[in-house]
Amino acid sequence: MELKGKHAVVTGGGRGIGAAIADCLAGAGANITIMGRNMKVLTDKAKTLDNCQAVQCDVTDEAAVTTAFAQAVAKYGPVDILVNNAGAAYSLPFRKTDRAHLQQMLDVNLIGPYLCIQASLQEMIDKGAGRIINVASTAALKGYRYVAAYSAAKHGLLGLTRSLALEMATKGVTVNAVCPGFADTDIARDAVKNIVAKTGRTEQEAIAELTIHNPQKRLIKPEEVATTILWLCSDNAASITGQAIAVDGGEVM
Repeated sequence: MELKGKHAVVTGGGRGIGAAIADCLAGAGANITIMGRNMKVLTDKAKTLDNCQAVQCDVTDEAAVTTAFAQAVAKYGPVDILVNNAGAAYSLPFRKTDRAHLQQMLDVNLIGPYLCIQASLQEMIDKGAGRIINVASTAALKGYRYVAAYSAAKHGLLGLTRSLALEMATKGVTVNAVCPGFADTDIARDAVKNIVAKTGRTEQEAIAELTIHNPQKRLIKPEEVATTILWLCSDNAASITGQAIAVDGGEVM
């Protein structure tokens, strides 16, 4: 119960990787606030955990973020651990990527984490302790076809991570990015359905297409990402900061 009494906020915490992170941190004793836009999904997830509250929040809306963090703190106290997991990925060829699509990817994947960090950082500094983990992607470490806007946003998130880590290095606050490859989540399942519908391939052939760059030839399990984040939250990871940790079966090395 290494995290007993600590308050962890997980954005996008109702399903997929976010839900696995909430499970993992709660299992280590933390009080959990899960945030997201779909209140029913959040509430259903919160009921499965002790010491977990659901708070509705659109991370792209500054006023909503301010309100959500105030609500979170009112119940469990200042945030000790912030996991910026909320994100979105939509594929388009670059020549069909208009400014609105680019802005949407930036808002969810970069501006959202920025706003959440702004809402919680000062209290971490005041306590002299804190953990910020940004769930990026292997798309923060390399390029992929047809996701230029998404990749640009995730590269930006990694730049934010590294720069903030340097600013916080003497303040007891670590800032890291975890970069999963294609994981077994709703996003991957939707991508599989899309490939099947457009190409006539089987589901297994579609999964093989998604995992073609993964040397292990499989989708990443959400729990593998969650346990990596748990380690980063531990006292034994106090010297790990400014890092981009790939959980990807060896795709990026």
